[in-house]
Amino acid sequence: MPENAFVVRTFPNSVEAEFAQSVLDANGIASMLLKDNAGGMLPFLDILHPVRLVVRQGDVDTAVRLLDATAASDPNKGEPPLLS
Repeated sequence: MPENAFVVRTFPNSVEAEFAQSVLDANGIASMLLKDNAGGMLPFLDILHPVRLVVRQGDVDTAVRLLDATAASDPNKGEPPLLS
């Protein structure tokens, strides 16, 4: 990992991490995901090693604001998922 890269969030699974990364990508912020789950073959390892979202040092403040705004605008926040 480059010296000027910082973890801005950790996620319990790749799906949530990839969604957050897409928010940053849509706003022109380069990022990468660090996963320790054997290339996706052992997803249960995410419990031990959460997926980390990393951005450059100069993008940390903007990335955190964007991710916070996205989380605050989640219409399902605080509600349990619907069961079918």
